[in-house]
Amino acid sequence: MSNFTVIKGNIVDMKVDAIVNAANTSLMGDEGVDGYIHRAAGAELVSCCRRIGTCKTGEAVITPGFKLDAKYIIHAVGPIWNRGLNNEEELLCRAYLSALNLAVEYNCRSVAFPSLSTGAYRFPLDQAAPIAVKTILSFLENDTCIEDVYMVCFDAKTKEAYDKVMKDLGLATE
Repeated sequence: MSNFTVIKGNIVDMKVDAIVNAANTSLMGDEGVDGYIHRAAGAELVSCCRRIGTCKTGEAVITPGFKLDAKYIIHAVGPIWNRGLNNEEELLCRAYLSALNLAVEYNCRSVAFPSLSTGAYRFPLDQAAPIAVKTILSFLENDTCIEDVYMVCFDAKTKEAYDKVMKDLGLATE
């Protein structure tokens, strides 16, 4: 049985096999979590992402972790919120699933996620958190590779939203 834990913290400080990056389609480290991960991982990450090129919304690609404690960085591209008119919920679910599938493919036992699309992409947190939690938990029911998944919330507001979903599902939170 896999463990799913919601914590408040800084994702680049996580000692896990894979850190998930809330990437943009260009993979070039812009603002928010994406820029922070790029800066922490170092210039080699930029070169690696240039070689990969782009990543479509709802998909993910993987790179080495470079200067991070994580072995890998999984770059998942969530949707930009457009009032739910562009299939954003499905695309967000697919971004989480794409990241989890890559984690399994690369034999990752531990994975840390940020809250995808809820920052610069403006996906409403109260709608994104249930999608993230339910998608991850559903995936973990059928997976035997991943042992620990962390939802790493940057601030108290984000953690409260994820804690609420966990409580509503009858699950304990940290």
